[in-house]
Amino acid sequence: MDDQSTEPPRSEAPETNEAVLEAGRQPVHQPIFNVPPAIMASLALLTGIFLVQTYLLSPQVSEAFVVRFGFSPVRYVVPFADQGLEWLWSPVTYSFLHGGIEHIVFNSLWLAAFGTPVLRRIGTPRFVIFWIGSAAAGALLHALLNWGQPTLMIGASAVVSALMGAACRFAFARPSGHSHISDAAPPRLSVLGALSQRTVLVFTGAWLFGNLAIAVGLPLFGDLGAAVAWDAHIGGFLFGFLLFGLFDPVPAPAAR
Repeated sequence: MDDQSTEPPRSEAPETNEAVLEAGRQPVHQPIFNVPPAIMASLALLTGIFLVQTYLLSPQVSEAFVVRFGFSPVRYVVPFADQGLEWLWSPVTYSFLHGGIEHIVFNSLWLAAFGTPVLRRIGTPRFVIFWIGSAAAGALLHALLNWGQPTLMIGASAVVSALMGAACRFAFARPSGHSHISDAAPPRLSVLGALSQRTVLVFTGAWLFGNLAIAVGLPLFGDLGAAVAWDAHIGGFLFGFLLFGLFDPVPAPAAR
């Protein structure tokens, strides 16, 4: 039998380690459209209602639809026994209606931008309750400042404003610890803690200035500005900013 020379087996560990290191250097690709399904469903619902209201219903039926589901302060100076149940559902249902393409596009963009971090933070069930509460808060302030007036308010702007206010309580918080990689949710800031953040102050100040400018009649958004319910915006923002802790499942950081 012929002798055969054999080389000692080489260890595969170095190649394995190099492969692991190389894989760790590969960039993590995030999806281009990273919007949660619940936000996509909300956008689809708003768009579907707008399309039906605008293109499928006759002008007369569309007007009656908006009057029935839009919010009007005059309903609360009329005895409830002398009217239908619109006073009960309209503080929420108005937030699903829009008056034009610019209106729904504007609200949809901001809903996707601020609704995404808030929904990921609090989850879908709390998000639904948050939507109802913020819409009602916007309707409440609008009614108080326009008591008994036959105005008709529609649009999701109060809800969007509430999402902005909620985001100010955590989205601008700096992560704790020294590591730049952390899966932990950012801490929830207290109201005063959020107001101590320069980014929050600048954002809130600019947002408030824009709404107060609309209140005194400055046309910041062209023709759309004349129809903006600035008081509902402020009511929604205050709801989200002041009451976000009631919806946030992340425990508040312990006081030091």
